[in-house]
Amino acid sequence: MEKKKLYINGEWVEATSYTTLTSPYSGEPLAEIPVATESDVEQAIEAAYQARNMMAKMPAHKRAAILEKVAEILQERAEEAAQMIALEAAKPITTAKAEVGRTIQTYKFAAEEAKRIHGETIPLDAAPGGENRVAFTVREPIGVIGAITPFNFPMNLVAHKLGPAIAAGNTIVLKPASQTPLSAYFIAELFEQAGLPKGALNVVTGSGKTVGDKLVTDERISMITFTGSPAVGIGIRNKAGLKKVTLELGSNSAVIVDEDVDIDSIIQRCVVGAFSFQGQVCISLQRIYVHEKRYEEFVEKFIAATKQLNVGDPLDPKTDVSALITPNDVERSLQWIEEAKQGGATVAVGGERKGNILLPTVILHARPDMKVSCQEVFAPIVLINKATSIDEAIELVNDSRYGLQAGIYTNNIHVAWEAVEKLQVGGVLINDIPTFRVDHMPYGGVKESGTGREGLRYAIEEMTELKLVIFNRNQ
Repeated sequence: MEKKKLYINGEWVEATSYTTLTSPYSGEPLAEIPVATESDVEQAIEAAYQARNMMAKMPAHKRAAILEKVAEILQERAEEAAQMIALEAAKPITTAKAEVGRTIQTYKFAAEEAKRIHGETIPLDAAPGGENRVAFTVREPIGVIGAITPFNFPMNLVAHKLGPAIAAGNTIVLKPASQTPLSAYFIAELFEQAGLPKGALNVVTGSGKTVGDKLVTDERISMITFTGSPAVGIGIRNKAGLKKVTLELGSNSAVIVDEDVDIDSIIQRCVVGAFSFQGQVCISLQRIYVHEKRYEEFVEKFIAATKQLNVGDPLDPKTDVSALITPNDVERSLQWIEEAKQGGATVAVGGERKGNILLPTVILHARPDMKVSCQEVFAPIVLINKATSIDEAIELVNDSRYGLQAGIYTNNIHVAWEAVEKLQVGGVLINDIPTFRVDHMPYGGVKESGTGREGLRYAIEEMTELKLVIFNRNQ
């Protein structure tokens, strides 16, 4: 079994202790993973801090070339990368391959954006006293970035932290999720091969208490970028002081189905949105509100399509749904399903486990206060409820402490614009599910879904400081 090492200051460093990483699907051991001490984290932060000026002075074309090289090497090793994701995250191999493809695109986008970071000129003579002065802004790298990433997209969400950080000329200390560290160490190898200077990227694995708290509180870290749960994100925000903080904290995303929609044309799309990677996606389709005139038809066809899904080994290309990330998540999901049943909801299909796999589950008539409705399930569970009108459906979508993305299917342009105006989310998708994302679009939410935006250009804005320059021509 392979024994991994910490990656600090361009060196692979032996740790004082290790933990065994096991497959969520089979339980078989995959690798020995280093557990960083506070001293290890200190060394990683210091390495990044010492390298920050070098990275800031690196020309944009060189930063872009490194990112392009990473994308090129990853393309060559795409099959290996997908297998790694499937093993450590139990992500079905077809979905894992799609993630690798997106990761390649993310680094390519980062390389492009590295070459077009710019400011603007400001007409100071628009104000009395501003005559004969020329002003412009420049964007400068913020310094050292602490990146904390989740398990569900272990390669692409790492790319959404590393890509824009390096494009902007920053250095990084990365803490990947405990269940999916292999992808992070793999990417560190690629950056090493691509010629990233020592200290610019450091990868430390270990407990959130040891690694995460040190990153959040250390004064040498200028920004924290985090994807994970609201509870942890709020804790980070409270401890971070004056650091910049970008938080992507998940959701219980919803779609509305209007009465004029061709149901057959959207069923498969909705099923994919609900059950892709076992529902362990921040914008997974968790709630569906269907106009009462089409409700029965939608439910019947959705259930029929759900029953066609294949569950099993993530390495099998035919598998649609595999194991949840931990057995505890299976237990929690079953408890939430039972709570819904006891409260009067109907489990139309699923609601059972098969080993560490939770079978795709459809729940009808769930109340808004049930956990399967008001919390983020992060499991293959979707509820379908009836709405008497679009206004009621919008109110139901908004009755949430989250607000990442929401979708609406309608053929009525007026209804679509009403949804755009009234839905309290970071992104509204017309005639699509909320689970849609491409990697250069602005991505983020409102309410407890977080602060700031990802998407390469938008993340670079978060990871740079704006500096104003004024020339006085009167002297």
